Amino acid sequence: MQWNSFLTDSYDGMIAETISIPGYHDEQIRAYYSRPLGAGAFPGIVLIPHMPGWDEFLRETARRFTQHGYSVLCPNIFERFGHGTPGEVSARAWDVGGAPDETVMGDCDGALRFLHNQVNANGKVGVIGMCSGGRHTFLAACTLEGVDAAVDCWGGRVIAPPEALTPGQPVAPIDYAENLRCPLLGIFGNDDKFPTPEEVDQLEQTLKKLGKDYEFHRYDGAGHGIWYYDKPMYRQAQAMDSWEKALDFFDRHLKQTE
Repeated sequence: MQWNSFLTDSYDGMIAETISIPGYHDEQIRAYYSRPLGAGAFPGIVLIPHMPGWDEFLRETARRFTQHGYSVLCPNIFERFGHGTPGEVSARAWDVGGAPDETVMGDCDGALRFLHNQVNANGKVGVIGMCSGGRHTFLAACTLEGVDAAVDCWGGRVIAPPEALTPGQPVAPIDYAENLRCPLLGIFGNDDKFPTPEEVDQLEQTLKKLGKDYEFHRYDGAGHGIWYYDKPMYRQAQAMDSWEKALDFFDRHLKQTE
């Protein structure tokens, strides 16, 4: 279902709440869970947080996907940095270079397992993330089981030189590209610096060389974070066009089951 295409006489309802799920090493973490009301069957989406934190934008994004028929789980990958406002917690994570890839992938794996195990699930689960969450989306699509489609929204540092690697982020995600095991959608602004257009070119060349199933959409007049309507970087026309493309992509790969 595309934007504003619902029928005015159709039933509409959802529920959204904070729950607890097993994450990395089965540690309990919080997650924001929104899903349509009804028996289903519904496809799932894991929404990976960005560096601004486990924030209100993500909760609204989860509900927006639920409005279009998806059960969405957004795990708090910053759980280990304590609690406070999203900005306070993400600042503590930023000071140490972000959440380690190992714990993020463990939390995402827990979120995937949770969605796959719901009685009203249709058996398909996708992953999406913005900014650092886009990087983690690419990493999840290459390293985790149970990902049926992935959307990388302006994920920076998918390509990283050796000197940029850290103990928490020890491998550049592009080095796992050969293991990409699902269709990938990429959304990028041509004025972005993280990633630059040249880095997007390099990523696309790698995926093409490996014969991967991908589609990239690149927008002039847009930089980083074009969906962030609470920030000056928001770009209305590019945001709505790319939202339509993300919804269509997930509909094709997650709603259509054998």
